Amino acid sequence: MKDFSHLDSEGAARMVDVGEKSVVRRTATAEGYVTLSPETVRLLRERALPKGDALNTARIAGVMAAKRTPELVPLCHGVNLTSVDVDFELGEDRVGIRATARARDRTGVEMEALAAVSAAALTIYDMCKAVDRGMAIGGVRLVEKTKEPL
Repeated sequence: MKDFSHLDSEGAARMVDVGEKSVVRRTATAEGYVTLSPETVRLLRERALPKGDALNTARIAGVMAAKRTPELVPLCHGVNLTSVDVDFELGEDRVGIRATARARDRTGVEMEALAAVSAAALTIYDMCKAVDRGMAIGGVRLVEKTKEPL
């Protein structure tokens, strides 16, 4: 059986030591979506929801979640984020969410990108729940991750 890097010899969870790895430029992109009614999409598009501009608020929530990922995921390292972008694509009955996290560090930023998408989706859900009880969050996944020398 393959050794798991996050378990010690006794099987206890541990944080991996990345201290000897080189600092490189790292990028990760994640995506997901929220399905909702066409009427709710119209309200989002027109910024006419009772709670206000959900997409702008969700963008901020996504950035904040990326910055706080080590507080949410127990064995995740804090990384030196250089940017986090959160973008939305409005469809007929869904909002597509795409987040890209960038850092210069010793370990990847995929968890930060995934946290950004997840928090943005939860924020959209929260801000739309008064007008749409049939929403669903789905498809949260890592799309790409890269690393390149500085």
